[in-house]
Amino acid sequence: MRNFDFKNPTRLVFGKDCVSRKLRDLLPDGTRKILLTYGGGSVIKNGIYDTVMASLEGYDVVPFGGIEANPDVHTLERAIATGRETGIDFILAVGGGSVLDGSKLIAAGIRTPRLSAWEIVRSGEYDGFVPMGTVLTVPATGSEMNRGAVISNRALGEKYAFYSEYPLFSLLDPTYTYTLPPKQVAAGIADTFVHILEQYLTYPGQSGVMDRMAEGVLLNVLDFAPLRLEKNDDYDVASEYLLSATMGLNGFLGMGVEQDWATHRIGHEFTALLGITHGVSLVMILPSLLRVLKAHKLAKTAQLGRRVFGLQGKTDEELFEPTVQAIEQFIRSLGLPASLKEGGVPRETGEEVARRFKERGTTLGEGGICMPDKIREIIEKAYE
Repeated sequence: MRNFDFKNPTRLVFGKDCVSRKLRDLLPDGTRKILLTYGGGSVIKNGIYDTVMASLEGYDVVPFGGIEANPDVHTLERAIATGRETGIDFILAVGGGSVLDGSKLIAAGIRTPRLSAWEIVRSGEYDGFVPMGTVLTVPATGSEMNRGAVISNRALGEKYAFYSEYPLFSLLDPTYTYTLPPKQVAAGIADTFVHILEQYLTYPGQSGVMDRMAEGVLLNVLDFAPLRLEKNDDYDVASEYLLSATMGLNGFLGMGVEQDWATHRIGHEFTALLGITHGVSLVMILPSLLRVLKAHKLAKTAQLGRRVFGLQGKTDEELFEPTVQAIEQFIRSLGLPASLKEGGVPRETGEEVARRFKERGTTLGEGGICMPDKIREIIEKAYE
């Protein structure tokens, strides 16, 4: 196990009616003016916005809506300007991962006038951070309990991650997930699934604790996924979905182990170029990545097959391909494509993504195992 220094300061408040019960108590002393960030308006239609506003009675609330899926830096620049002009001292993000991610950049941007929002993303530098909390409505990214964010620049056709600060608190009400469309639920489950695998499918024998924790959450995902897709208003199933997504990327599964993230880095490029839903871009890449990197992924993939998918076999070699096929079967059970070919992604887009990584000289994956030539091979295999 590698050395690590772990701290997650986000306070997680979970359960029905937690917004009306706890939101006011969680706001820092001295809070006066709140920037309320949200997305395309679904929180208004389903009543969540009204619940939040009722809980904030007496505070000066500045609403800022219209934060897109895969939040665009130019929208966030406008939010930063609004925050500076109105003198806000707290940000409350109400929505899914895109709203939460975008709000993290807003929080850094308000306190960093010397840099543009895109410069903050690309440099990772910022001079301060407006405290923020979240009300999560779409489980997937884990952004409610981590310090990461992924920001798009549609004008440049680019998408990059950056890291700022943790939310002070996050409120998770499973009933808020009832109105999510099936496609959005499927993409969220896929995102959670790949988050866990990116921390798990690297080197064997690093940490039994982390392996067993990751395997436990993966087994839970496999259990609840068909139930959640079949029925959207089962509180217990919604709770499992919500908490699994949080646990998938809040740091609890990655302590002391090498991580991968190549699938994410490649998937981000397809989202940047075509606007493909994040979770969908990941599962179109994952199976081909495993096959191309088989020499590195063999032992851990076979372990996944044995412990999570219940496969039997005498050797790791015998288990590798059946495990990848089990992953593909799970992806398709969500109604999602398991390759770029199945997803109908134009080959010229794949060529452009491969060209970008070659031009940058990027190496991905644990120990830099995924060189630009391997990235091209992964993309090409995803069209077979």
